[in-house]
Amino acid sequence: MRICMIGTGYVGLVTGACLAEIGHTVTCVDTNGTKIKRLHNGEIPIYEPGLKELIATNRAAGRISFTTEIGDAIKKDCQFYFIAVGTPSMGEDGGANLSYVYEAAAGAAKAIKELSGPASFAVFVTKSTVPVGTSREISRIVSQHLDDDRFAVASNPEFLREGCAIEDFMAPDRIIAGSRSERARGMLEELYKPLTRVGRPLVVTTTVETAELIKYAANAFLATKITFINELGRLCEKLGADVEELALGIGLDKRIGDKFLKAGPGYGGSCFPKDTLALIKTANDFHSPVEIVETVVRVNSRHKHFMIYKIRDALGGTLVGKKIAVLGLAFKANTDDVRDS
Repeated sequence: MRICMIGTGYVGLVTGACLAEIGHTVTCVDTNGTKIKRLHNGEIPIYEPGLKELIATNRAAGRISFTTEIGDAIKKDCQFYFIAVGTPSMGEDGGANLSYVYEAAAGAAKAIKELSGPASFAVFVTKSTVPVGTSREISRIVSQHLDDDRFAVASNPEFLREGCAIEDFMAPDRIIAGSRSERARGMLEELYKPLTRVGRPLVVTTTVETAELIKYAANAFLATKITFINELGRLCEKLGADVEELALGIGLDKRIGDKFLKAGPGYGGSCFPKDTLALIKTANDFHSPVEIVETVVRVNSRHKHFMIYKIRDALGGTLVGKKIAVLGLAFKANTDDVRDS
């Protein structure tokens, strides 16, 4: 199938390369000319294990290309327009900045109207992490340029862990696809058939709202799990217990599992901080607060200060005049992403 990937950041670049790897033709579009030039030269603007080789292989096979002009993708009569642009936190309330998402949708729809044939049909797919209701707004924006029978909107959230994103795409726990359009859902099933026909699960939700919320709910739950073990870690230090042995003891319970039970300095990175805040904002907007998540954010913020106290105590009670080395600046291994690290 023919795909236009709007945005060549972490999600767009990995997703585009992996879709090409499973046999589709992908045109990656980005307004950042410097980034596109680097990609043309074989340089990868982010670090992700195996990504450079994957892109090189699929460029040589003619399945992936890079451009600053969305018209280059439209001329190929793409069936999918994936929106994979940034949705950073906006303001003190933590709401997601959706301006890039809406600009991408409007720009693509306008260009399709001008450049494509009258019978073409396209699915606009939100790959970016967006609050509930975003897909409805995308549909409204696109309908200003295209008739309703020429497009559909779907939500297909990503679950790519930095450092092992290619593995996560190729062997996913689940694939979430939500749309009101039967035709769009069928096209998404076809798109992922190279994965689902070898036993990978595809979950097609009945509404885009469910698909949009699943991503936030998943990240909020994992952030809660991290915060839980960190609080228990502080208690262990008071009691003389071992938090690693504690994590092993509870993680062996299949209902709990051993993932995300590693005590540390709190969660960070480009997803959990902004996604928990965005979920809180959405819940408050609909007058249905998620108080557990609100507590998680507050406790995680406080936990960072606790780490400073530990360092100070280890250095004899003062940080004045001390030289401290920090080994590793990213929020986890095998990534160069230092956003909210």
